[in-house]
Amino acid sequence: MSAAFVPDSSIVERVEPSPNFDERTGLARPDMIVLHYTGMQFSHDAIDRLRDTKARVSSHYVVLENGGVVQMVPEAKRAWHAGVSSWNGDADINSRSIGIEICNPGHDFGYPDFPKRQIAAVIMLCRAIFTRNIIRPENVVAHSDVAPSRKQDPGEKFPWKRLAQSGVGLWVEPAPITDSPKLQAGDSGDMVADLQRALIDYGYGVEPTAQYDPLTREAVIAFQRHFRPALVDGLTDASTRETLRKLLVAREFQGTAQNAAKPDAPKPGSGNPLPAAS
Repeated sequence: MSAAFVPDSSIVERVEPSPNFDERTGLARPDMIVLHYTGMQFSHDAIDRLRDTKARVSSHYVVLENGGVVQMVPEAKRAWHAGVSSWNGDADINSRSIGIEICNPGHDFGYPDFPKRQIAAVIMLCRAIFTRNIIRPENVVAHSDVAPSRKQDPGEKFPWKRLAQSGVGLWVEPAPITDSPKLQAGDSGDMVADLQRALIDYGYGVEPTAQYDPLTREAVIAFQRHFRPALVDGLTDASTRETLRKLLVAREFQGTAQNAAKPDAPKPGSGNPLPAAS
């Protein structure tokens, strides 16, 4: 059994120590938050699994359906929540992130809506984490964003817009869905290359092959789950392309505003390679 510790935040209801962690490498402090759902029917089963040494998984926090917050690993430690993953070219997401598991049965068990009080607790927890760590809005991500080939949580029902309205994460209003030409599996060429560059620029771990390969399709699905949840089909229509373009612009605008008082600070991102949808 892992030793008890003092919680990092006053909003923590109780501590359930997990032995499944090690030391962070690289960054002095985490600069990402990764949001998950537990994908299990009962919250106590999820907590038991996150404490099981044989499972070798954990998270820093668990947010219960009633809004209670359980801490399992100190923020200073490296919880084992992201698995094989990538964001902005970094494959050790566990070292640079804080993991939050949100109790929800997930797609395999009916995928119910997230209760309002649970989402309020997630927002409060993230905002508390921000007081201790410098985390840019675009680095509040879904598990599916960093592991699109393996994961789909917290899924298309998760209210990312509500979080962004409360200062957690980055959001733009999705472009309207219309009957437009679509990029899909088997396509290749400059438009696919532009799409891949834009996905890579935002952080997704795709390869610039100019081929609409499985990895590209999976990244598009993850993007749609997060930013265009009304239709998640892995096809890149005008709505998907325009939403991605708007998101890159919003990220650059936020970065420019934050750096206005820091003339020597590096510029965020590498520009916006995706042309506006016509």
